[in-house]
Amino acid sequence: MLNNAVILAGGKSSRMGEDKALMPFGSYNSMAEYQYRRLQKLFKNVYISTKENKFDFKANIILDKYPQSSPMVAIASIIEELNDDFFLISVDMPLLSTDAINALIYEYNRGIKCDIYVLKSPNGLEPTATIYTKNILTKVKNLLEKDIHRLNYLLSELNKVTIKWDNYLEFININDKKTYNSALKLI
Repeated sequence: MLNNAVILAGGKSSRMGEDKALMPFGSYNSMAEYQYRRLQKLFKNVYISTKENKFDFKANIILDKYPQSSPMVAIASIIEELNDDFFLISVDMPLLSTDAINALIYEYNRGIKCDIYVLKSPNGLEPTATIYTKNILTKVKNLLEKDIHRLNYLLSELNKVTIKWDNYLEFININDKKTYNSALKLI
């Protein structure tokens, strides 16, 4: 049984011009809180992965343990903290449906031995809509030692179960004001 979900919220939000994790979303004060509350309905434990606790609501926080900023650093920190498998989602992907998440959980619960369970959108593999297993820590640390931070590189190195998911809108990353305003209309 998969108990853990982690929201990646440590990015720089440079294209947005402000911290997108803290921008209001739906009836919530922030996109981070929106993601946190909806994942609480699916998982026993929900965490936010970040460089610092910047949130105005009570949440379980996993702080990055390395000085660099990247999702790869976050994954290493998460595995070291939890020592368990987890579903990972980016804070800026709030349109991913419960059905898509449940499809990942279903595959995980089938017990097929692999490193990750990943959704494949029309654009390809989605590294921030993935279940990561704790047994990838050595591979992640080896990549970090080589200063490789791209999650797609990590995914290419891992044994995976891929779940095809064709709804393009669910995978939109909110990186600018136009996309943010469009996403608000879809919730």
